[in-house]
Amino acid sequence: MSLHTWLIYLLASIGLSLSPGPNGLLALTHGAMYGRRRTLYTIAGGAVGFVALIALSMFGIGALVRSSAQWLAALKWLGGAYLVWLGIQVWRAPPPVLARATPATEQGARLFRQGVLSATTNPKALLFFTAFLPQFIDPGRDLVLQFALMAGTFAATEFLTEYVLASAAHRISPWLARVGRQFNRACGGVFMALGALLPLRG
Repeated sequence: MSLHTWLIYLLASIGLSLSPGPNGLLALTHGAMYGRRRTLYTIAGGAVGFVALIALSMFGIGALVRSSAQWLAALKWLGGAYLVWLGIQVWRAPPPVLARATPATEQGARLFRQGVLSATTNPKALLFFTAFLPQFIDPGRDLVLQFALMAGTFAATEFLTEYVLASAAHRISPWLARVGRQFNRACGGVFMALGALLPLRG
């Protein structure tokens, strides 16, 4: 992956991490309920879950690409259409609502498991990565190295973003209630733009 392509992927990953989703909401909720330190278990679990989904998506895509390079082009266009559709759904989604904070404690293993399950049991996440990753895969380069770079970049981006959300949970909840719909529309617009533009890249 060239530096230029990686930078585009990094920006797209940041946009995805900031967009409304189960793991971001879980990090916000756990941050409000248990504090940012204990929420690190939740965030780490989510990152592990996303790495597993990226592996499943990339190596499945890689098998198709090895059989025919035309599959990659088809996946790019189908993926672009899905990203546009997803952007429309995010645009129309209601603002996220946080669970009310309660004084409680949870074991780290349970929080970690909740993070993993939140990522891996969301079929939209697998569909998203199947649509998103072909835009950046170079069939002429080693797939394992590309996986390590893409998965590592996304996991780091997701971890940092969710940590910030968990740390700011008490402060950000009134803001989400006030401007959540506009925030959803901004994120939806990003997805629609990605879906329209990325398949056109050479």
